[in-house]
Amino acid sequence: MLHATTPAHEKRAALRRRLAGEDLLLLPGAFNPLSARLIEERGFDGVYISGAVLSADLALPDIGLTTLSEVATRSGQIARVTELPALVDADTGFGEPMNVARTVQVLEDAGVAGLHIEDQVNPKRCGHLDGKQVVEEGTALRRIRAAVDARRDPGLLVVARTDVRAVDGLDAAVDRARALVDAGADAVFPEAMASLEEFETVASAVGVPVLANMTEFGKSELFTTAQLAAAGVRMVIYPVSLLRLAMGAAERGLDTLRSDGSLREEVAAMQTRARLYELLDYSAYAHFDADVYNFRL
Repeated sequence: MLHATTPAHEKRAALRRRLAGEDLLLLPGAFNPLSARLIEERGFDGVYISGAVLSADLALPDIGLTTLSEVATRSGQIARVTELPALVDADTGFGEPMNVARTVQVLEDAGVAGLHIEDQVNPKRCGHLDGKQVVEEGTALRRIRAAVDARRDPGLLVVARTDVRAVDGLDAAVDRARALVDAGADAVFPEAMASLEEFETVASAVGVPVLANMTEFGKSELFTTAQLAAAGVRMVIYPVSLLRLAMGAAERGLDTLRSDGSLREEVAAMQTRARLYELLDYSAYAHFDADVYNFRL
């Protein structure tokens, strides 16, 4: 009901404890606060907040058009409703190292448990598209150092994402990952790996947790959790999956309405009113006013 009861610093500490263990942590992407609550109910380990999803939700391409304020607002909305730790995509940090520092503090205030900063140039693009460009290593390291120095809660997880694999190959990606860890990154996100062996190579080369991105229609095969765990991966995000499922269903429903003149054929596939109210914890609001929830469904 209303906000989650677990403070942000406890969510951060819990995420770090889990990463210190042996489990593979699964973080599906939430496209709104309600889907974050569903992710928690279904027993996942955390919630991911995707920059690509936030852009798409605003009907914008993922090329760096969203602002820090937009990302922080949506991150806060999602983080507040779930007891799970939330990891947010902070893109390139919205500018120079001083902008990265501000980004970290604003997102920290939004209640997230962690964030990742990448080494693409601006304007950036989706990590699984061709034609990416990355900044030189010095700039990438300054971004991570700024992020680490700016956090006030040492529990905030700073993840360094590198897109070098698609530009200069695996060896260059491994070298950059090591340098990013030396700069203070708590975890590494090697984007667009081509095989399990590549994930394993990165995981064995760095002494911090590795995050894998299992996005549909991307450069990486959709490996199973068992395969990724065996390759040494510690966190897996599914950034756009729920949005794609929801939008696919919405398209089919609109096609049915246009062709049939009614949505009767789609009702069986819809979330019921009772299920929605259950997910919203509607009945709990009778605590404030008995007339809020005094009906039967």
